[in-house]
Amino acid sequence: MQSYHQSLEWLEKSSWAAGIRQSLWLYPALEIVHILGIVMLVGAAFLFDLRLLGFSRELPLRGLSRHLLPWSQRGLILIIPSGLLLFITNAQALGTDPVFWVKIGLILLAALNVFWFHRFIYGPFTRWGATGELPGAARLCAVISILVWVAVVACGRLLAY
Repeated sequence: MQSYHQSLEWLEKSSWAAGIRQSLWLYPALEIVHILGIVMLVGAAFLFDLRLLGFSRELPLRGLSRHLLPWSQRGLILIIPSGLLLFITNAQALGTDPVFWVKIGLILLAALNVFWFHRFIYGPFTRWGATGELPGAARLCAVISILVWVAVVACGRLLAY
């Protein structure tokens, strides 16, 4: 446990972390990039999840997926590096905060939900896509996704206070 705390201290004292903290504009810019990434990822996920739940049935799932998935991926490209850089500026406090670890656990749950959906439900889409009927598992994944992403965002906001 001591090496974990030493690692957090080392991260927080790194030149990168110090540079971000000392810059007048860098920390706020990273926050903006992080929030923009969240909007892109979670917004696209919500739109697709709402479609799975029966909203906007006139939109074809395949087309909506092809449009929204790249936006989610672009959001991740913004979220991951900005999140890591924001973390190192306050690594000691965040690394020991239970809310931070709940957030990380929820993100892992969201990733598992996405994997499960794409591998086992959406992958065999041709079986249920033509009929317009969505399997209950697709709707369950959508509900899980919405609930988990709301909780992730809530945890993120709680960490700011």
